[in-house]
Amino acid sequence: MSPATHTVTNQPPPLTGDNVFTSDVALTQALQRELAEKHRDTVLPELTELGRVAGSEEAREWGRLANEHPPQLRTHDRYGHRVDEVEFHPAWHRLMEQGVAAGLTDAWSPGGQLRRTAGFYVWSQVEAGHGCPLSMTHAAVPALRAERELAERWVPLLTSRSYEPGLTPAGTKAGALAGMGMTEKQGGSDVRANTTVARPTSTPGEYVLTGHKWFCSAPMCDVFLVLAQVPDEGLSCFLVPRVLPDGARNTFRIQRLKDKLGNRSNASSEVEFEDTVAWRVGEVGRGVATIIEMVAATRLDCVTGSAALMRQALSQALHHCAHRSAFGGLLLEKPLMRSVLADLALESEAATALALRLAVAQDRATEGDALERHFLRLALPTAKFWVTKRCTPMVAEALECLGGNGYVEESGLPRLLRESPLNSLWEGSGNVQALDVLRALQREPRSLEAFLAEIGRARGGDHRLDAAIKQVLTELSDLDGLEAGARRLVERMGLLLQASLLVQHAPAEVADAFCAARLGPDAGLAFGTLPRGLNVDALVERARGH
Repeated sequence: MSPATHTVTNQPPPLTGDNVFTSDVALTQALQRELAEKHRDTVLPELTELGRVAGSEEAREWGRLANEHPPQLRTHDRYGHRVDEVEFHPAWHRLMEQGVAAGLTDAWSPGGQLRRTAGFYVWSQVEAGHGCPLSMTHAAVPALRAERELAERWVPLLTSRSYEPGLTPAGTKAGALAGMGMTEKQGGSDVRANTTVARPTSTPGEYVLTGHKWFCSAPMCDVFLVLAQVPDEGLSCFLVPRVLPDGARNTFRIQRLKDKLGNRSNASSEVEFEDTVAWRVGEVGRGVATIIEMVAATRLDCVTGSAALMRQALSQALHHCAHRSAFGGLLLEKPLMRSVLADLALESEAATALALRLAVAQDRATEGDALERHFLRLALPTAKFWVTKRCTPMVAEALECLGGNGYVEESGLPRLLRESPLNSLWEGSGNVQALDVLRALQREPRSLEAFLAEIGRARGGDHRLDAAIKQVLTELSDLDGLEAGARRLVERMGLLLQASLLVQHAPAEVADAFCAARLGPDAGLAFGTLPRGLNVDALVERARGH
């Protein structure tokens, strides 16, 4: 056999050594604009270091190994005692350690949501599955603040930058993780149909729970927020620790791990409770109201996580096309491929801009800004619907940029593609989000006022955006009987938010291209069908960090 047949040519080098943060112009420019000056000297160096690690060969290997060696359930020890433990590959623990150390479980200091959202966006590009416990842990904090004693005990552990796995009493740990248990098999998103029962004990605030949860992700967390029915009083929220203060294991039976399409590094499970000790969080009968802030925070992470997947898919496509030749030149230089890449870049930047705007709104709302709180009420489910829906087709198109190489596991694109539908499902599917938008429009008129004020800031900046705003205002004038068309309305609202942000803050060629390709009369359906006359070169080079 001739050695020449084993010569490797025209294959891109590995995409490692790229700083995921500093190479992302849309991200860094948004932070320079939105980050308070007093935070820049600490936050920007932290993100730069996180971006360096995220782009390293070592971190990419952690992501690969965590997915190729998924978690394993051990229900019993060798002697027959129930232990209900999940074992993870060491790569999972390295990912978690880095994420916790980067502050991705803490967003509740002044300006902290913007910092954390940017960090979550950067680090999620390494591996998405471990983002679930990071997300739930930071999101549990506002709900726990409804009970002062529980908050004093748990919030310092949940916001710690120390990762300490293992089931031991909270009082012995330097850091802890939180999960959530809402979904049951008979109800799904209809949590008011839940059948898990909570009965009070003789100790004030203490209950015992009996029932099941159909989806409980990251069951090795230290503590969970769970919804259960208090007889005659209604659905309520409870804190369930895996280990009780005296060191005894709480009853938390992991029945099985879900065999999922993607997100394979993360253990999603079915769990059962039987006289499981829990403590009430918030008022009895107001469980949904108590846990809703946790849901809102994790919905923001769905938007951010999808934006991160989109950016990573785009980065892989750009890298491949910059090093792969076909038909006499680099793929990057071919006009048709350049149009595809430019369109993917538009989608990525619009998603990134919207995620960061929501983070800014969350910071301002936390600090007491009522207008931003009302804006979030409508903008968050709108963004959750739209950005997560756009993720899968965009990742699929990026995979196609690599041709057959993209369909091979070693490229990493199949993992991104399997991951891409998840955020559309987690924390309420598309229909749930669309119905939530309708509910806000019908019951909370100030949320619409805040939404219109936001997109109104870009009025006059692009005639296609102005026309689209006028069209949506017409649709909003009559909400009766709109449920069947709610997806169309929310899609248009999502596009208006993205277009208004790009018109206000992005370079003119980006805003022009987005409005032409998404709102104009010549808008195409497939990626790469950009109208003529756009500055495609500028879009591609900006996405490459040039």
